[in-house]
Amino acid sequence: MSRNLFPFASRFSTGSSSCSMSIVVLSVVGCLLMLHLYSLVSQPYIQNKEIHAGMSSHPLLLKLEAVEEENIKMPRQRRHSPRSAKRKPRHTTTLIDEFLDESSPIRHIFFPDMKTAIDPNKDAGNDSLYYYPGKIWLDTEGNPIQAHGGGVLFDERSRTYYWYGEYKDGPTYHAHKRGAARVDIMGVGCYSSKDLWTWKNEGIVLAAEGKNETHDLHKLNVLERPKVIYNDKTGEYVMWMHIDNANYTKASVGVAVSDSPTGPFYYLYSKRPHGFDSRDMTIFKDDDGVAYIIYSSEDNSDLHIGPLTEDYLDVTSVMKRILVGKHREAPALFKHGGIYYMITSGCTGWAPNKALAHAAKSILGPWNTLGNPCIGGNEVVRFTTFFSQSTYVLPFPRLPGLFIFMADRWNPANLRDSRYVWLPLTVGGTANQRPLEYNFGSPLWSRVAIYWHKRWMLPDIWRKKK
Repeated sequence: MSRNLFPFASRFSTGSSSCSMSIVVLSVVGCLLMLHLYSLVSQPYIQNKEIHAGMSSHPLLLKLEAVEEENIKMPRQRRHSPRSAKRKPRHTTTLIDEFLDESSPIRHIFFPDMKTAIDPNKDAGNDSLYYYPGKIWLDTEGNPIQAHGGGVLFDERSRTYYWYGEYKDGPTYHAHKRGAARVDIMGVGCYSSKDLWTWKNEGIVLAAEGKNETHDLHKLNVLERPKVIYNDKTGEYVMWMHIDNANYTKASVGVAVSDSPTGPFYYLYSKRPHGFDSRDMTIFKDDDGVAYIIYSSEDNSDLHIGPLTEDYLDVTSVMKRILVGKHREAPALFKHGGIYYMITSGCTGWAPNKALAHAAKSILGPWNTLGNPCIGGNEVVRFTTFFSQSTYVLPFPRLPGLFIFMADRWNPANLRDSRYVWLPLTVGGTANQRPLEYNFGSPLWSRVAIYWHKRWMLPDIWRKKK
C-alpha cells in the first residue's frame, strides 16, 4: 500500500479545486447578471437606434441632421465722446447684449422685418412650406400669428392641428419701475392647420375680463403658457395655464374647458397645485391617457410633477420634486421609445440662456440631465438656445424619432413682436457631440439633438402619409 508522502499538499489541492469551482460558478453567475443588466439598461438605446436607423434613410431627414454653422459678426465699436472714452467700460459688449439692445445695428438679424415674413397666401415658389426661425409668421389673413408660449394639439376627430398661445397683440409697458415688461391680458389665441405651415386664425378662444378686477383673467393680471389636451373619457378639451398677478406673487395655475377645440373655453378656477407656488408650466398626456402637470416651483428652484385627475380638471395628491435646486423653467416634455424626455430653460427673465435636455424611465423620476441639446450655429447661439426659450415639443407619430422643437424668441421691448423658433429635434441620432452618455447603474440615454437651420422643411414623406 502506498503512502501519501504529502498529506498537507493533498488537502490543499482538494480545497483548491473546490475554491476554483466556486469562483467559476460565481463568475458565470456574475457574467449572466451583468449581461441581463446590460440588456435592461441598453434596451431603450437599442430600440431608439433601430427606429432612428430606419427613419434616417430618407435624404431630407439626413439634411435635417446636417450641422449648419452661423457666423454673426459683431458691429463696429460705437463712437463715444472723448470724455466717456477715457472711462473704463463696465464690460465688453456681447452678442447677447446686441440681441437685447433695441437700437443695435444688427437687430435685423434677430428680428427680420415684415418684408421677409412667412406668408402662406403668397406664392413663394421654392420657399413654400419652409420654416424660417425668427422671421415674422403670418396667418391666412395676413396678420402676424399671436400664439406665444403655446403648444399644439392634434385633434384625432378632425385630423387637424390646433396651435394655442398667448395673444399679445397690445402695447408693451412696465407695471412699475422694476417690473418686468408686460402686455395686458387679451386672451388665448387659437390657430388651425392641416400642414403645420398654413395657419388659420380661429380667434381668441379664452378672452380676458375687462371690468371685474377680482377675476383671474382681468387684463392687468398675467396669463402665460396655455396648453390644451383632449380627454377621451369626458369628450372635453381642457386648458391649463399659468395665472399670476402683475408682481408675480399669485403664482398659480388656471383651468378652463370646452367641448370644441376652437372654443369658447370656460374658465373654472385657479389654485396653487399641491399647495406650492407655480409659474412656468406645461401638461403632458401619456400613452395610457393619464395626464400630468409639470411646473416650476419653490421660487423656481425645483420642478414639480404629478398626475391630474381622470377628468383632467385638478391635480391628485401625488407629486414628486425633480431637478431639485437646478433652477429650471419652461419645461417641454415628450416621449420616445418608452423613455420620457424634457427640455428646460434657465431662469434669466426675458434674456435667452442655455437649454438642457433630461431623460427618465419613469415620468415621476428620477430624471437625468443629458446636457445642452443644441447643435450648430456658433457657441453663443448654442448657449442661448438659438436666442429663444422652449415652450413645447411636437411629436410625429408616423416619423418616430423626429419632433419639432417649439420655442419663443422674446422681444421684451415689444412683446407682440416676439418671434417663433421651430427647429427639428431628433432622438437617437449621432451629432457633433457624443451620441449618448453612460453612468454606471443608469440607462444608456439616447442623444437628444436640436439642429439649427436658417431654412428647413418637414420631410415630404410625412405630408404624403397624412
